[in-house]
Amino acid sequence: MDRTEPTSNRPASGWTRPKRFDRNLIVIGAGSAGLVSAYIAAAAKAKVTLVEANKMGGDCLNFGCVPSKALIKSAKVAHQMRHADHYGLEPVEPRVPFSAVMERIHKVIAEIEPHDSVERYTGLGVEVLQGYAKLIDPWTVEIALNDGGTQRLTTRAIIIATGAQPFVPPIPGLAEIGFLTSDNMWERLRDRPAVPQRLVVLGGGPIGCELAQSFARLGSEVTQIEMAPRLMMREDEDAAQFVEASIREDGVNVLTRHKAVACGTEGGEKWIEVEHDGSKRRIGFDEIIVAVGRAPRLKGFGLEELGIKVDRVVETNEYLQTLHPHILAAGDVAGPYQFTHVAGHQAWFAAINALFGDLKRFKADYSVIPWATFTDPEVARVGLSEAEAKEKNIRYEVTRFGIDDLDRAIADGSARGFVKVLTVPGKDKILGATIVGEHAGDLLAEFVFAMKHGHGLGKILGTIHIYPTLAEANKMVAGQWRRTHINSFLLSLLQRFQTWRRG
Repeated sequence: MDRTEPTSNRPASGWTRPKRFDRNLIVIGAGSAGLVSAYIAAAAKAKVTLVEANKMGGDCLNFGCVPSKALIKSAKVAHQMRHADHYGLEPVEPRVPFSAVMERIHKVIAEIEPHDSVERYTGLGVEVLQGYAKLIDPWTVEIALNDGGTQRLTTRAIIIATGAQPFVPPIPGLAEIGFLTSDNMWERLRDRPAVPQRLVVLGGGPIGCELAQSFARLGSEVTQIEMAPRLMMREDEDAAQFVEASIREDGVNVLTRHKAVACGTEGGEKWIEVEHDGSKRRIGFDEIIVAVGRAPRLKGFGLEELGIKVDRVVETNEYLQTLHPHILAAGDVAGPYQFTHVAGHQAWFAAINALFGDLKRFKADYSVIPWATFTDPEVARVGLSEAEAKEKNIRYEVTRFGIDDLDRAIADGSARGFVKVLTVPGKDKILGATIVGEHAGDLLAEFVFAMKHGHGLGKILGTIHIYPTLAEANKMVAGQWRRTHINSFLLSLLQRFQTWRRG
């Protein structure tokens, strides 16, 4: 993505800048980036309008993070029931009333919904308009209201936070047979009494892996199709192997290096055709989930008419400003990451630069970005992976601690995975950390904090960790690093000193 410097802070030529403005800021989109932007603007006593065409809370609350994690929890409980003998209990095959599982998911969404509601943000001082926004000129936004009518507002600044939607690959026949995505599956499967008997999951990234494992644990016969050589290509191979092995143990038929080439029906049965090593075969299914990535929502907002470049994302500079410096973008629509927490992080920079950019601007900081995939085991990472370090010719050392040797993990029956830390050669400065295991996403926070504030492994080693907890794994890997960097000369002197002390 080209983050070029805007040519000027002056009004774009060819447009007449209003002498007065209705608003200080208009935010388009009420997902994580939009909500945080509007919150900050209201806290700064700006007059701010938040426009959302669909549901408050955006993708994360309604279609992504929240419902998927609720599904994962139900699936994990079913898995534990099936393997209760692992804990000295009698195993039982769970009965899965799938409609009840889905109803619980919607209850979870409803319980969290007030945090992102119109009422809450109105109470914070944000004007919330529900409708479709379009930029008429660099300072004017027209809103086609959901309840009818239109409204035009002028504003000193605009933040585009329109999020992303599932990318649907151009596979012949896919649209005709009907497909599920992470956006529509929660409603389409809501009243289904049983899980889909035969399910195809197209995609081997985080979303595909989470859904494939969860549905398999709930009783579906799952086939996961991935064109790449392995699952989770963004992670190091050792981490991805743990996840793939676990998914296969749960019964998922993982087909890597398989390209989906066509879909159709025959005799009332849906099928997908895949190609592998030059040969093709068909796989029958009842439902297919397309999980091959998400594409930013870029069309219909009037951006291109204003000369704002949109390709994969809205083109911005390092201050999140577009060609028109008072129009900014944040979240999935801006890139370079598609994470809820990054969207919220960007929103601070976008809001501050939108409101106070004439006085001082702040560069968006991507130096320490963590993320996690919530499979079982989880995979969490911050900073460099080994593959990235090699690709960038960055020198590094690796220190690794196996979670199978951790007391709490053994007691919990979750003794699998590892903590892997990349450091500057000969120093404890952390370049990156990867954790595979139970609650990896939670455990990673200590490394995120350390990297953000310039602390090394020595500080983690010198911090008291409660025994017995999974968090001790972080201290253990720091201790492992220390043992491999002991000064042999000083050890020799110490031995001679102790010998002398004995007389």
